[in-house]
Amino acid sequence: MSSGNEFIALTLCLLTVSDTRTAVNDSSGDYLAEALTTAGHRLHERAIRPDDRYKLRAIVSAWIADDGIDGIIVTGGTGFTGRDSTPEALLPLLDKQMPGFGEMFRALSFEEIGTSTMQSRAFAGLANGTFLFALPGSTSACRTGWEKLIRAQLDSRTKPCNLANLRPRLRER
Repeated sequence: MSSGNEFIALTLCLLTVSDTRTAVNDSSGDYLAEALTTAGHRLHERAIRPDDRYKLRAIVSAWIADDGIDGIIVTGGTGFTGRDSTPEALLPLLDKQMPGFGEMFRALSFEEIGTSTMQSRAFAGLANGTFLFALPGSTSACRTGWEKLIRAQLDSRTKPCNLANLRPRLRER
């Protein structure tokens, strides 16, 4: 375990949930991939899947089962309309929820988009020792989530605690 003074590079997966995004126009996924690698982490796999709860569960379950994956960031499908189904697909996979993440995300988002933030169902949690963050699909929401919340929690130098230093103990049962 780190003493908290050195950076620990984590291995992360990135999933874009969308019926319309492709590798050509996935600006939110592009932003997150660049942000996490610029921060020093490893992007293990990146995927785009349609808003289908079973396809989402399949890929995320495979990543959760892989002991080499430290965390997963999901963008999209957290809204309140149409086929948005990321919470319904992925919340059942979590062993523990991190309610503070969604609460803090919506508080920060309120400063940017006002009461429309009530429609965001962003969430985070832990599954089989792998942390998972689910963000809305807009690039500005991904920027808010990464820059104001996730980046610091994935940095082993963040005090008083962070997920990177906690990571070795998350798999203990």
